Amino acid sequence: MTQEWSTSAGVDLYVDLLPGEGRREGLERALRDAIRGGRLAAGERLPATRVLAAELGLSRGTVSGAYDQLVAEGYLLARHGSGTTVAHVPRAATHHVRRPAARPRHDLRPGTGDMNAFPVQEWLRSVRRALTSAPAAAFGYADDLRGRPELRAALADYLGRARGVAATPERIVITSGYTQSLVLLARVLGSGSGRFAMEDPGLPYHRELVRHAGAEPWPLPVDKLGADPRALPDDVSAVVTTPAHQYPTGVTLHPSRRRALIEWARSADAVVIEDDYDGEFRYDRQPVGALQAMAPDHVVYAGTAAKALAPALRLGWMVLPPRLVDPVLAELRLSTLETESLGQLALADLIATHGYDRQIRAVRARHRRRRDLLVGAIAAFPALSSAGISAGQHILVTLPADGPEESEVIDAAAQRGLALSGLAEHWHASHASHASPRAKGLVVGYGAPTETGYQRALDVLIDVLRQLYG
Repeated sequence: MTQEWSTSAGVDLYVDLLPGEGRREGLERALRDAIRGGRLAAGERLPATRVLAAELGLSRGTVSGAYDQLVAEGYLLARHGSGTTVAHVPRAATHHVRRPAARPRHDLRPGTGDMNAFPVQEWLRSVRRALTSAPAAAFGYADDLRGRPELRAALADYLGRARGVAATPERIVITSGYTQSLVLLARVLGSGSGRFAMEDPGLPYHRELVRHAGAEPWPLPVDKLGADPRALPDDVSAVVTTPAHQYPTGVTLHPSRRRALIEWARSADAVVIEDDYDGEFRYDRQPVGALQAMAPDHVVYAGTAAKALAPALRLGWMVLPPRLVDPVLAELRLSTLETESLGQLALADLIATHGYDRQIRAVRARHRRRRDLLVGAIAAFPALSSAGISAGQHILVTLPADGPEESEVIDAAAQRGLALSGLAEHWHASHASHASPRAKGLVVGYGAPTETGYQRALDVLIDVLRQLYG
C-alpha cells in the first residue's frame, strides 16, 4: 500500500508499507524518516489525527497510536491546545552508513514487470500438485545438474511450440536466470583470449559480468537492421545478441542479418548466444521465431521466467548445442551447483497445465494497453519519436540532437519523483563501433508500475516533456 499526503508547508510524505509491515508501523517509519532527513522541520505542525486519517484512508486510532509512539520516542511534541508539532531532533549522521537507494515515487525504467501481476493462485495450485506428486528424490540433492527432468521436458515442448526452438530435454540446462547462464557461457567460451561480441548499445551490466568471468567484451554495432556481424574480428568466440527485440533500441534483427550471423558462426566454428528476454511479448506483428532454430549446433538459446512471472523465482534456461552440454555442466558443478528443485517442479506443472500460456496472454494484453498509452503520449511531441514499439516491455524515445541533453531530461524527471533510464549508459565505453555521434534517447519501460500507478507515472512524464519540449 502506498499513500501520500502534503503538510501545510507543502512537504510530500509517502507511506509505503514494507512486506509484513502494518499500517501503523508504516506511518511511524515514514514520519521518523521525514524528521530525521529534515523534510519535516522542528516546530512544524502536523495535521489533526482525524484529518490525516481521512487523507491516508486509515483509522483515526491508527494515526493517534503512531503520534503517541513518536511522542514517546521524542520525535513529536503534543501540547494541549497547540496540536502535535515536530520536536527538535538532530539529523542523523548517515555518512558512516551506506543506505539502499530510496525507491522512486514513479518508476519507468526498463527491466522489470508489475509484481502485482504475479499469478499467485495459479502458482499455489501448481506448487500443491507438484509437491504432492513429486518423488522423494526431488527433495534431495540433484542427480542431474541439468535440472529436473519434468521442467526440461515441459520446456522442450513449450519452446518448440511458442518460440520455434529446436530443443530436446537432454540439451536443456536450468539456471537461476539469464545472469547465471551468461556467466557460465563466458567462463566456458571466453576463457583465455576469447572475446565476446556484445551489442552496442546494450545492457552494461552484462558486459560487466562477461568481463568478470574472464572474457573481453567487444562492441558489436547495432543499426536499423539490428546487430551487424560484418566487422567481427577473427578472435571472437561468441556473439551475444537480442534478435527478437534488441535491447535497448527495440529493433528486430533483419532476415539478412540473421543469415549473416549464422554463416559467420558456422564458418568460424563459433557460438551465438540468443538472449530471448522478451520475445513472447509481441503486439503488432507476427512472432519472430528463435534464431536458434536456424543452427541448433551453433546457437545457445537463453530464456527466463523473470519477465512473464517474477525475478524472485530465479529460474532460467539454456538450450545448448550438444558439444557445450558437458563443458557447461562441468563449470556448473565447480561454481554454483544446481538450481533449487521445488520451484522447477512448480514451473513444470504451470507450463504443462497451460497456466504459463494464460499468464503470457494476460501480461501481453496489459502491456499492450500500457504501450499504446505511452506511444500516444510521445506522439503529442513532434520533436520526439518512438522506436521498438511492436514488442517487449519498453520503447526507445529518441531525443532531438539540438534539444536538451539526455541527462537534463532525466534530472528534470527525478526532481518530480520519476525514475528514467537514458540511452547514454548503454553504449560501450569506447564507442569504437560507431563513426557517427551517439544518439540521445530515453529507454522507457512500462512494465514496473502497478495498474493505478502507471497513469500517474505517465502524467509526470508528459509534464516533464512538455516543460522541455513544449
